[in-house]
Amino acid sequence: MTYDVVLLIEQAISEADATQVRSLHEEINAEGEGPVVYHVLFPMEDAAARIEGSFGTLSGGGMVGAPSLLLDSVDFDSVRKECLQEATDGLTTSLERLRAAGATAEGQVVDVSPVEALKSKVAEVDGREAIVLTAPHVVAEFFHVDWTHQARRALNVPVLHLLEHENFDQQAGEGEGVTGF
Repeated sequence: MTYDVVLLIEQAISEADATQVRSLHEEINAEGEGPVVYHVLFPMEDAAARIEGSFGTLSGGGMVGAPSLLLDSVDFDSVRKECLQEATDGLTTSLERLRAAGATAEGQVVDVSPVEALKSKVAEVDGREAIVLTAPHVVAEFFHVDWTHQARRALNVPVLHLLEHENFDQQAGEGEGVTGF
């Protein structure tokens, strides 16, 4: 029997983050829970949103003309392939770093809602817990619409939110992980 942990990340994790995640479960084997297996989910950026965002940036700079004229020249297939490659590279790096930290890890790129993917994977592997590892998203967190809050409402397992590139001491400070304010 394994102790399955589903890990939702938004970018490739650092070596320090991999070590920190792994440290959370060092005692699991000693307690007879079985080996820990991490199931990493890496959401793929939406190609249409990327293109829309870039047009928003262009139009803010005084672009003259209709953005729809520019859309005709956009190779959506190429942008989607680029997004998929970036997500695949981020997932590969993350898996390598988790394994280097001593973890057993497998993963997948997801192109559906990250929280829906998390919910499905927890159900599929009978996950014991979920970890959401992201950068701080102060506004979304304040209004409880970030991935962690959505997951806590949707799952019947513990959901831990860790902030990328911050150790446990930094995250325990004022504002749950928000430093530098």
